[in-house]
Amino acid sequence: MSAWSNRHLWDRTLHHYPERGPRSAYLAVAVLASIVLYDQQYVAGAVGPSLLAHFHISFRFYLTVVVVASAAGAVASLVAGLADRWGRANLVVWGLLAASLVTTFGIPAAPDAMAYAALVAVVGFVEGMVLVATPALVRDFSPQMGRGTAMGMWTLGPVMGSLVVSEVASNTLDHLHAWQDQYQIAGITGIVMFLVALVSLRELSPQLRDQRMVSMRERALVEARARGIDVHAAVRRQWRQMATGSVIVPAVGISLFLLIYYAAVGFFVIYFTSVFGFSQAQANGLGNWFWAADAVTVVIVGVLSDHVGVRKPFIAVGGLAAVAMTIVFASRATEPATSYTSFVVIISLLSASRGFAYSPWMAAFTETVERRNPALVATGLAIWGWVLRVVVAVAFLVIPEVVSSVTPVVNDGPRLHAITARYPAQVATLQAIDPVTRAALAANAGDRTAIVAAVGQIAGHEHVPPARALTRLVAVRQVPAADRAFLAAHGPTVLAARRQAPGQWRTWWWVCAGGEVVFLPTVLMLAGRWRRSSALQDAAAHRRRVNAELAALHETPPASRAPATTA
Repeated sequence: MSAWSNRHLWDRTLHHYPERGPRSAYLAVAVLASIVLYDQQYVAGAVGPSLLAHFHISFRFYLTVVVVASAAGAVASLVAGLADRWGRANLVVWGLLAASLVTTFGIPAAPDAMAYAALVAVVGFVEGMVLVATPALVRDFSPQMGRGTAMGMWTLGPVMGSLVVSEVASNTLDHLHAWQDQYQIAGITGIVMFLVALVSLRELSPQLRDQRMVSMRERALVEARARGIDVHAAVRRQWRQMATGSVIVPAVGISLFLLIYYAAVGFFVIYFTSVFGFSQAQANGLGNWFWAADAVTVVIVGVLSDHVGVRKPFIAVGGLAAVAMTIVFASRATEPATSYTSFVVIISLLSASRGFAYSPWMAAFTETVERRNPALVATGLAIWGWVLRVVVAVAFLVIPEVVSSVTPVVNDGPRLHAITARYPAQVATLQAIDPVTRAALAANAGDRTAIVAAVGQIAGHEHVPPARALTRLVAVRQVPAADRAFLAAHGPTVLAARRQAPGQWRTWWWVCAGGEVVFLPTVLMLAGRWRRSSALQDAAAHRRRVNAELAALHETPPASRAPATTA
């Protein structure tokens, strides 16, 4: 039993490049693991209003939690860069276990806001490692000719994780009212996935993965070359080799491009409930459309980019379309009459545009890293993951300055809405009285001067005789004293915030559109061709070299085969 445990539960190394069936199975496990982990990471976005109310926290505190989790993920991304030395699979397997236990048992039992924040940071740390380890695994098992399809499938991790969160929340929040249930559902799913990965996930040996493989025809060459590779020499000075403009600049560009994605993860529910009055279930329903459109597009476009043989045109077209649709989406912020159906169309097109660019970008980025050193793919992805988390953290620090209206609307808006729904006439009467007069009546309900002033204000505002105005003033006493005090203390602030919120959100969506514009020129630094004819010429030249190497391999006695290249 101990030998079996050592081999299958820790040593996951494959010393031969797998056939198509097992290779597809390993890819599937890596993708499913990332879906589950992102599902756990993104639960907070689906129940944001409930979290703010349960822990009595401000929107700024909520964002600070996201910033801390992003910082933890940034640190973890750099740690995961050591996967080029230590391997990738165990980071995924044991990370799944840690995140799932925290999500199932830790976060739902958090006694206060600080404990909740600390536990979310733990999940963020794990997610930062997985952000590096899973795409590295996917790259290892996917030759470049199928890289677009493989990265399209990997991109399903964060996309399907978000879709699962939205789908579960939209179908359960109406009858599972506790936000803790959403975390427990995600956590239990993760424990099941951990057991699957524990017994099935494998990875290539360093000698096999430290090479650039263009097609499956090269399996024999890859295995032959592996005998001549000095693994330690290949990963020497790993950070110096990868910290270059061709890696860092595209990483910054895609991070800015993804601002709208992270806003959707963290704030779509808050945005649609606070600005347009949708319920949490309805807002999560919109999320279903957003993530479903993304999920379909990333896979289809990944396959197309492999078939055509180029990535950059897809990235550029998707990026331009994303800019256009983000501008359309931003314009709706100040149009409160925008229907649910209109948002379904707008956000589906916006999400599809993003997906059109993102899966080819991931394929092109890994090929860019391979061009520098195929032995340091995880290091290159670690730099990307670190940059991404830093950009997200900075963005979430800025959002409270741009959208300052969220806290009063989310924290106090629901109670104000409930009071208004129960006492609509009385609340309307109170709104007709100026704050000074209301304060005088609150201090002394029998203040004749205040009563006369209030009757005059009601009569003038509602165009009724003084006698009817007095009747309406008396009816205000039907509202409980605590509710009247709440209206006096928070009503003006909430109403003012509601007026400001649409314009503030529109500004943030414009910032996201700006990030997409900055992203576009960074595409020039990625590896790959713009024209299919040029890509076909490159592929033909590569086939000729491979054919020559294969011929030489078959002619060379086995004992003397020891190629020394890593590319």
